[in-house]
Amino acid sequence: MDWQAARVSLLLAVFTAVLLLPLGLALARWLALTAWRGKPLVEALLMLPLLLPPTVIGFYLLVTLGQGSPLGAWLVAHGGLRLVFSFEGLLLASALVNLPFMVQPIQRALAAIPNSLREAAWVSGLSQRQTFWKIELPLAWPGLLAGVALTVAHTLGEFGVVLMVGGSIPGQTRTLSIAIYDRVQAFDLAGAHVMALVLVGCSLLALALVFAADRTARGGRPLQDR
Repeated sequence: MDWQAARVSLLLAVFTAVLLLPLGLALARWLALTAWRGKPLVEALLMLPLLLPPTVIGFYLLVTLGQGSPLGAWLVAHGGLRLVFSFEGLLLASALVNLPFMVQPIQRALAAIPNSLREAAWVSGLSQRQTFWKIELPLAWPGLLAGVALTVAHTLGEFGVVLMVGGSIPGQTRTLSIAIYDRVQAFDLAGAHVMALVLVGCSLLALALVFAADRTARGGRPLQDR
């Protein structure tokens, strides 16, 4: 087991979820409530990372953030920030790729709340902010849990973007998925098998949380089904 890679993967997953939760919640709420005609275009752009090969996203991030690009050169010159082959760049790439995993479950949860509940809260004297905190969030928490679980699981297993943007620097950018690839290249199948099982277990746990949250949101009670 590559514990350095496990630590990098865990930190990347946690930081990505923490970074995306408020951003994803704001974007999901806007998408759930807006009637803007350009909403389908925004949703299409949001889903694009799910359809594009990770190497394509990684390539354009390299072109955009590399030191040879205007933005990359400016960041290095003015902030001393090198995003390519660094944990910070890896976090930025991970946030971009995982945004739809965070937004979609939250958007569905918020869209499922009847507008009549919001209107009743406003008639009762609650402001829009109070309605969000006291009505919407308590009802939409299964979507938040699903978004966090999917984001963490996908971040742990991400390979293409991680390799393109972060490379394989031990203790900095080498994640479990990269470590598995390296072990297979070195014909250490036993070591690769152990780490692969860890990722499989994390994915199964995340999916179990998603389905449990969805069942709870619909009012299902597992014990009553027996």
